[in-house]
Amino acid sequence: MPHHIKILKTEVLSDNWYTLRKVTYEYLKNNGQWETQSREAYDRGNGATILLYNKEQGTVILTKQFRLPSYLNGNESGMLIETCAGLLDKDNPEDCIRRETEEETGYKITAVRKIFEAYMSPGSVTEILYFFVAEYTKEMKVTEGGGIAHEQEDIEVLEITLDKAMQMISEGEIRDGKTIMLLQYAKLNALI
Repeated sequence: MPHHIKILKTEVLSDNWYTLRKVTYEYLKNNGQWETQSREAYDRGNGATILLYNKEQGTVILTKQFRLPSYLNGNESGMLIETCAGLLDKDNPEDCIRRETEEETGYKITAVRKIFEAYMSPGSVTEILYFFVAEYTKEMKVTEGGGIAHEQEDIEVLEITLDKAMQMISEGEIRDGKTIMLLQYAKLNALI
């Protein structure tokens, strides 16, 4: 345990979907003084996301689906264009992203490459997101994708050029953080 923090109390505020905890702790500040603080932390598990890209066509595979939190915060339609992603559940990030890719996009990919991992909203959410890239070809398409009905997923699969995707970021059509990060990675590293 780090010497600069002492957990005093943890309360579960909600465990309806995932777990929201209120943590009270003492924190040793830079000036040498201890201060009691209290924060809420939402634990929804860790996740993985992937950008599928096709060098020959210059295209990427993205998804489009309704996201209630974005709707509640000013996204008029609630629809977001995103990279394929999912929660790890009990598996490792690579197995998770292979499964999610097939469920959401219909592509059965073989070679995936982890490029980095990041805390996406560290002020309130515990999640670490693992970022992957993988090449795809038309031959890898095994189903229509669209998600899993019993998980209430209704996902549209989009195939667009990387240049168009970058333009969509500039025009505000793509506003999802993980997606912007992966598209910028693709552009900066000349994946296409």
